[in-house]
Amino acid sequence: MGEKMQLTKYAHACLSLEKSGMQIVIDPGNLTDDYTPSSEVVAIIITHIHSDHFDPGMINRITQLNQNAVVIAHQSITDKLAAGTAYVSVEAGDALTVGNFGLKFYGGEHATIFDRLPGVANLGVMVDEILYYPGDSFAVPDMDVKFLALPVAAPWLKISETIDFLNSVRPKLAFPTHDAILSTSGKQIVDNLLSQLAPSYEVAYRRLDHTAVDLDEKLISRLI
Repeated sequence: MGEKMQLTKYAHACLSLEKSGMQIVIDPGNLTDDYTPSSEVVAIIITHIHSDHFDPGMINRITQLNQNAVVIAHQSITDKLAAGTAYVSVEAGDALTVGNFGLKFYGGEHATIFDRLPGVANLGVMVDEILYYPGDSFAVPDMDVKFLALPVAAPWLKISETIDFLNSVRPKLAFPTHDAILSTSGKQIVDNLLSQLAPSYEVAYRRLDHTAVDLDEKLISRLI
């Protein structure tokens, strides 16, 4: 796996990944109330424009602490950034390196919420070829996935679609994301169901909220 990468899962859809003193932050939206910007951020990745993933105020707070940090997102988002914000516009199929992280983007469209609502662009992201986060989509990457950030609750999904997506990707380890709309009891229901079904797809399922974990084979072997 190369250099060790550490994951912290924050509320709703926000993740941070840290490696060798550099950090990337994914989707620090307005439902994430437990992420505090650090001074080690090299990139902020935004999967799509909905406010639970894209919070301009939070981006400003991060970039004030990290003047060299770059926002990486679809052009529909980068067009809306504050003047002077460094950015890279990406589309599905693009790959790039930022800091010491390798990124590849997938999908292109947000999952359908309702056919009368306008669609928006959405980009799933693979980090260092080991962790995949689809944003608000069921886009399946073209490579094996060790760690999957798995959306489990949203106006655009049913739990059966989450399970089908888990079966399609078949990571070594899946952990829930996109779940701020659930109560504590609701999260327990989802966790119980996915914990019961995931082993049939040879997948370990664990909630990793608010805990920094090293993404390595030891984590996989400990949890399987």
